[in-house]
Amino acid sequence: MLRALSSAVRPWRPFWARGCASDGEARGPEILVRALAGPDQGITEILMNRPQARNSLGNILVKELLETLARLREDRQVRVLLFRSSVKGVFCAGADLKEREQMSEMEVRAFVQRLRGLMNDIASSAVMGLIETTRGLLPGAGGTQRLPRCLGAALAKELIFTGRRLSGTQAQVLGLVNHAVAQNEEGDAAYHRARALAQEILPQAPIAVRLGKVAIDRGMEVDIASGMAIEDMCYAQNIPTRDRLEGMAAFREKRIPRFVGE
Repeated sequence: MLRALSSAVRPWRPFWARGCASDGEARGPEILVRALAGPDQGITEILMNRPQARNSLGNILVKELLETLARLREDRQVRVLLFRSSVKGVFCAGADLKEREQMSEMEVRAFVQRLRGLMNDIASSAVMGLIETTRGLLPGAGGTQRLPRCLGAALAKELIFTGRRLSGTQAQVLGLVNHAVAQNEEGDAAYHRARALAQEILPQAPIAVRLGKVAIDRGMEVDIASGMAIEDMCYAQNIPTRDRLEGMAAFREKRIPRFVGE
């Protein structure tokens, strides 16, 4: 399948020259990026590429991912991001506990703060388990705050206190993930479902999508009245855009809108 798609993508590339890898050995970049082309132009893929550690979150991987997200945030050509893994059968093994063991208390605190910032950036709910209590830890990258907001305090406590791992189907039933798909022979069924979803988002007005994300994310942290005020501010920012006028014109003329992100 990937061979058939190769004409529609650009090569994987890092954003910078690297030093050493997270495990101290000289290796390639741990984060790679490529932009899709053709009808999928506007979709950019981020590849987590630390196979020797099952994509566990070490210092270098987190640093490279934060820098990648910062640069992509400024790129107006990027409308949708897809996260992928180079490790077959594994997306991300969680924190790199071997590396963590070598850190001082101050280094651990600084690293967890960076990791929490990363989780705020990608806001991912596709976690199959918060198993930190089985390792003498507690979730430190925001899990104790996000999980209760997704599932309620009682169920969040049960999952965190037990360190229980969930299957994709169980996670979908609970509302932790939007979709659970049967695996295919190539092992990339989830990627193709994610890409299909990205293709649904791609043609929509990018400024409206971005402001909708801001309104939801910030509104979830406050009371409903404050959330309505946030939505009102986001709505006001969208009113003077060319895309809003294009959407109205396309509706009136019974045609597909052509949004440009302005």
